[in-house]
Amino acid sequence: MLGVLDTGIPSARDDDPYDRRRRRGAIVGPLAFPGSVATGVASLVLQGAQGAPRRVPPEVTFPDGTPRRSSKPVRIRREQLRRWVVVDGIPCVQADLALAQAVPELDRCDAVALMDSVGHRRLVTEAEFRHAREAARGRRGAARSRAWWDESDGRAESPIETRARLACTDAGFPPDALQLEIHDERGRFLARADLAWFLPAGGVVPVELDGREEHSTPEAVFRDRTRQNALVARGARMLRYTGRDVIGGAVVADVGRLLDRAGWAPRPWPADTPLVLST
Repeated sequence: MLGVLDTGIPSARDDDPYDRRRRRGAIVGPLAFPGSVATGVASLVLQGAQGAPRRVPPEVTFPDGTPRRSSKPVRIRREQLRRWVVVDGIPCVQADLALAQAVPELDRCDAVALMDSVGHRRLVTEAEFRHAREAARGRRGAARSRAWWDESDGRAESPIETRARLACTDAGFPPDALQLEIHDERGRFLARADLAWFLPAGGVVPVELDGREEHSTPEAVFRDRTRQNALVARGARMLRYTGRDVIGGAVVADVGRLLDRAGWAPRPWPADTPLVLST
């Protein structure tokens, strides 16, 4: 018997025009073919995962796996289903199967960003992630994407963080820490760095990747300045970038130059361990 799992998974952010565009593309398939279930990237987008390409082609399957005729733009997969989830009234294949379908067909940055988002939003368990990886084997594109699964890290809170991490790793200086909490000598929270590197002579290079909306109000500017001053006073080399900076290569250029001058060598920091800085 086919099973339908109703879920409270939130849909994509309505305040992001690109997310709205992705969702519109993803929803076309189930609307055009009643009784079908969204698959691949379309399913992940409808379940709230971020990191998909700006254009999301509609794709579906029918639970019995039988072929159907389709004129473009809707792609119909032949994937027999026993269970699926329903998000905002739209049937979607479960996230682990959607990952297995999507990852081999994407480019590396989009694939890893989606995996990061699925992990961060806890759309899959660790066991389900391993199952997705196994289920991807034998699909077209599986060989070229095999190593990408090891690059996924659910601590990344946004696709731009994923892109910055991959770019720095490719340039030869993978971050020593992700989502590093920094406290003062009295244990008070100072900041959380999206990426961070530790310098041989002491000190840390925390990098924040800012969302324009979150850092543009007067209150946010004051808060950011106060926090940055507290970090600098304790020897931190705080750097802040926008998504445009990441795409333009500024993060790799600036951080790489700084680390090269300091004679940096990898020093992985234990996950979920705060860094204490004192004056």
